[in-house]
Amino acid sequence: MTTDPRRHPHPHGPDELCAEGSALYTRALREGRVTQRDADSTPCLIDFGLLHPDVEDMRWLRPTAPAIALPQLLRGIEDRIAQQRRREERLTAMFEPLMALDARQTVGAEHQDITVLDGFDRINDAITRATADAAHELRTVQPGGARSPEILADALPREQEFLSRGCRMRTLYQHTTRHSLPALAHYEQLDGDVEVRTLNEVTERMVVLDHAVAFIPASKDRTAALEIRQPAIVDYLITTFERLWRLATPMYPHAAQLPAENGVTTRQRAIAELLIEGLTDTEIAERLGMNVRTAREHIAKLAAILGSNSRAQLGYLIGQSGILNQNH
Repeated sequence: MTTDPRRHPHPHGPDELCAEGSALYTRALREGRVTQRDADSTPCLIDFGLLHPDVEDMRWLRPTAPAIALPQLLRGIEDRIAQQRRREERLTAMFEPLMALDARQTVGAEHQDITVLDGFDRINDAITRATADAAHELRTVQPGGARSPEILADALPREQEFLSRGCRMRTLYQHTTRHSLPALAHYEQLDGDVEVRTLNEVTERMVVLDHAVAFIPASKDRTAALEIRQPAIVDYLITTFERLWRLATPMYPHAAQLPAENGVTTRQRAIAELLIEGLTDTEIAERLGMNVRTAREHIAKLAAILGSNSRAQLGYLIGQSGILNQNH
């Protein structure tokens, strides 16, 4: 039993006619027609439109003129190319989000020592977990004045648990915190190795646990933070903290009085330095962690001490007084 060859797919395209098909098409062009039986072994000629039935006698096949066949075949190729391009676009659209996901996972795998934390809840959860894992010391820098009573109350159980495990806690504030009764009451409630010191100016907020992990802001509004576990960076932040700590004035458990020379306090000297830099009252308040009203009160006291009647004169008198040359 023989099989009709026209039922099998062609092993070639129209641009690669088999020798038998090419010979039959050439003969059809030369003789004007060939029989249906002649084309049984070359069904590709009919499928590619190179031969078509003779409408007057269906036993015969007539050749399509090459000038007509070529554009038709080229159009078919163009259609297939366009179809392939559409498939490429669909595949690209499908894989683009998958590739982006893979890229993020790759970056995360390469930089697991630095993680971006979005939102206060995620930041607080990460700090809480890191505190629970710490075994030696917590170093923190808290700029902008004292923390609110609500924040202090929320931190109290976590900090006491940390101290109860025999760990040490040291905190740097700005000088304005020395007059915060909630802050003083908070540290009075803690039992353990805890110390607090203050400076006129400190770095941005920072939390460092042991020599293992540090947290610093990743945005101005502090709604994002970096969790850093890269040893070199953690050590760098610890060195920064220790240098500030040595310059700071003790506040708790044994408070040291901020020195005043010639009637000018440490805070007033700090304000004098910022006045000389040309900062506004608002900028001075932000730098020193106080409200604008308090900053203006200190500026007024400084002006009274130096006998100034204007801001311009105050700047001149600060420079002439030598108060910025005093050790502080």
